[in-house]
Amino acid sequence: MAAIIHFVFFIVAALLSLLWWAIIISAILSWLVAFDIVNLRNRAVYQISTFLDRVTGPILRPFQRIIPPLGGVDLSAIVVLLIITGIQRFILPSLQMSLLGLVGGY
Repeated sequence: MAAIIHFVFFIVAALLSLLWWAIIISAILSWLVAFDIVNLRNRAVYQISTFLDRVTGPILRPFQRIIPPLGGVDLSAIVVLLIITGIQRFILPSLQMSLLGLVGGY
């Protein structure tokens, strides 16, 4: 049972890391589009941008409603990145140890 718990928490941590990188890449891509370095008329750029928006949008939108842009800069991505990092560093290890303690899998 302990191996299953370790595996599940490994998968959750990996998915959170992928989400973290998707948010970073999405922010950088939006800046590149805003400064006209890359163009959304390029099919590959458009598909990557659409994919990243579909992945990160549902997570970022609730925070964008709460946190207003500061000088035209969207701070919701920074808040979400901090939350993801906090979950990875504090909540997941504590929860994993608690579950392992319950099943006796230290």
